[in-house]
Amino acid sequence: MQTPISYKDAGVDIDAGDALVERIKPLAKKTMREGVMASIGGFGALFEVPKNYREPVLVSGTDGVGTKLKLAFEWNMHDTVGIDLVAMSVNDVLVQGAEPLFFLDYFACGKLDVDTAAAVVGGIAAGCEQSGCALIGGETAEMPGMYPDGEYDLAGFAVGVVEKSKILTGQNVKPGDVVLGLASHGVHSNGFSLVRKCIDRAAGNLPATLDGMPFREAIMRPTRLYVKPVLATLAKYPVKALAHITGGGLLENIPRVLPEGTTARLTKGSWPQSELFAWLQQTAGIDDIEMNRTFNNGIGMVVVVDAADADCVAETLRVEGETVYVIGQIAAADGNAPVTVA
Repeated sequence: MQTPISYKDAGVDIDAGDALVERIKPLAKKTMREGVMASIGGFGALFEVPKNYREPVLVSGTDGVGTKLKLAFEWNMHDTVGIDLVAMSVNDVLVQGAEPLFFLDYFACGKLDVDTAAAVVGGIAAGCEQSGCALIGGETAEMPGMYPDGEYDLAGFAVGVVEKSKILTGQNVKPGDVVLGLASHGVHSNGFSLVRKCIDRAAGNLPATLDGMPFREAIMRPTRLYVKPVLATLAKYPVKALAHITGGGLLENIPRVLPEGTTARLTKGSWPQSELFAWLQQTAGIDDIEMNRTFNNGIGMVVVVDAADADCVAETLRVEGETVYVIGQIAAADGNAPVTVA
């Protein structure tokens, strides 16, 4: 008679999964907001669309953290990648003018380490709390043989709502409008394949600090959450367009919100280059164009406004905690690149 093989023997520990759920319940509870209709643990998460919207339009976004996770594994730094996960989706939802409502996460690994998973989900909960978004569900998948020991993957899903009449499309952007840039927290969560190459190239000669932080902390600093300051500004002033500066940098993301016949002319030097980005550029040996289409290069969110509103919008964002730079203006298309930095 063959020896019985349990699910745990096969590599899946149901008890560990249950323990994780109990660990994250209080974290998720801190993110609850009006509209949540069920607690974590059900088959589906319920959320009631806020009644203060006359013509609510739902806006959804999904993203991951990318190869930044490889450094999280190598450096055993798991408590902030969850913030990255949330920020990448809620910042995307935000650019439509939408208020993020709720978030779902997917955590997949070969063997579940409850402490590591709890640290990751703790970051997810922190990101949700900071952006006023409820963490109402998710999936933890333990799949033996699918991932190397100590590694995992993440995906996140955000849903927001915006009044139909207030959706930001960028269609009314016109020449003469001002381009504001909101400072980033560093690399955020894009370009890490190149970041890792730079770290390998400079091995044995890495700087001890960058921008006043230990090297690893500067590299892993999580994506900035722009939700609350930008929503507060949208409630007061007409903003024409927003662009979240992610993969493709300034040169690839700003054109996504520009109507045909317009171009964005950014002024080189109108925002400072941090020690982190200077180190990356020098180590990689790349030019300014490559920097601005690989990394956010110091600007994590772009705000396009009428010139008459620029000062008020910038001041409101500063009061809300953002570092704001006037980085350029919109012009009529001239047949050259849709975004130039000169």
